[in-house]
Amino acid sequence: MSMCRAAGSVTVIGLGPMGRAMVATLRASGAVVTVWNRSPEKAHAMREFGAARADTVAEALDAGEVILVSLTDYAAMYDVLEPAVDHLPGKTIVNLSSDSPEETRAAARWVRARGGRFLAGGVMADGAGVGGADSFIFYSGEREVFDACTEALRPLGRPEYLGVDVGLAQLYYQAVLTIFLSGLLAFEQALAMIERSGEPIERFLPYAQRSMGDMTELYAAVAAMAADTGGWRDIGHLRMMAAGAGHVVETAAAVGVGTGLARAVQDHWLHALSESERADEPVSTFQLLRGGTA
Repeated sequence: MSMCRAAGSVTVIGLGPMGRAMVATLRASGAVVTVWNRSPEKAHAMREFGAARADTVAEALDAGEVILVSLTDYAAMYDVLEPAVDHLPGKTIVNLSSDSPEETRAAARWVRARGGRFLAGGVMADGAGVGGADSFIFYSGEREVFDACTEALRPLGRPEYLGVDVGLAQLYYQAVLTIFLSGLLAFEQALAMIERSGEPIERFLPYAQRSMGDMTELYAAVAAMAADTGGWRDIGHLRMMAAGAGHVVETAAAVGVGTGLARAVQDHWLHALSESERADEPVSTFQLLRGGTA
């Protein structure tokens, strides 16, 4: 049966910003690329990169050895592929859409039950960064399938195989996204506090960048404490962080900036303090976030 190979034939289904970036990157690597999109004009535009347009999903499946799916979520995959399930046997579906690990596992069962192979992926790059030196992609699923497709997928970013449990790629992807989404909102709140106070954002930016710096050592320390002792379990630390979080709320409120995010952060530190008093020993925010104080 046909499997993936380097610079082979690849079909890309879904031509949002990420899908379009994948087409451009794959074509630059020498791959033969066929595209399909619900909006035909987006598929037509991919002729700029030398990609062929399939008129139907069935044609798109027939054209590719590996089928890259880049859609809003996994539910969209069913909508797209259901009318052409007779063309799935022998095909490798690599779903690079975002969804939960459980939805990913269900999708893998659905594809495999219809004769296809399945890999899940989580792309750690934005559209502009696909295929760049720092881009990488989490993959999970059957090792044999991953090994057969590695070279075909490599142009999109460094492949990081996590294991046979097909839900692992999305678990890791969503965990990293948790850091990014929360951090982005926190940064925007800081900018709002500066701007509403009458200070120029441009003046503040270098200080924000300097204060964040390289987070590698901090992440390593926090991860070590989480793994070894269940988080930062020091009552003095908890009190200091709770007080600081309260000051952020006060500052934001004073200048008319929304405090929902800041209050949610403050509540976690206050909750850790109250649980510490109840347990008569320090209880970390990590313990609470993971769902228990034991």
